[in-house]
Amino acid sequence: MSALPNLILVGPMGAGKSTIGRLLAAELARDFVDSDHEIQSRCGADIPWIFDVEGEAGFRDREAHMIRELAGREEMVIATGGGAVLREENRRVLRDSGTVIYLYTTVSQQLRRTAKDRNRPLLQRDDRRQVLERMFGERDPLYRATSDIVVRTDRRGPRAVVGDILRRVQSLTDPLHCKA
Repeated sequence: MSALPNLILVGPMGAGKSTIGRLLAAELARDFVDSDHEIQSRCGADIPWIFDVEGEAGFRDREAHMIRELAGREEMVIATGGGAVLREENRRVLRDSGTVIYLYTTVSQQLRRTAKDRNRPLLQRDDRRQVLERMFGERDPLYRATSDIVVRTDRRGPRAVVGDILRRVQSLTDPLHCKA
């Protein structure tokens, strides 16, 4: 499977992009990078701090720069932040630099997976379900328009999701290899 392009994971917070990305990269013997973690590492600050100091627009500028940089690499597995698809430039860069995989999950699953997470500035509110539903309504069409493949992650273990991704990506690159 070494002929595969970059594999780029998009989807909402709590979809499992980092966990699945690490497993997928290990399976393919590729490097893995999470754009949010890379931003934090380079800034020396966590995302809530960046949001506090620079606002969401400042963070999105950093995110766009990081996506352009990561898109220039080859044979990577890249996990993007949940809001990376909000900018048309990011969607174009992602589509042009690899196979984009939308990790779909429900709002209920997101609520469970992010319940104790304090590192998500957009969720530091009492109306978390409403925030997630609003973001889903806005972002789901963008994830779908950007992606080559949609994979459900609800009530599935990460290894099962990785196996599904590998089969579906292989069928894109070699349609005759597809196992039904």
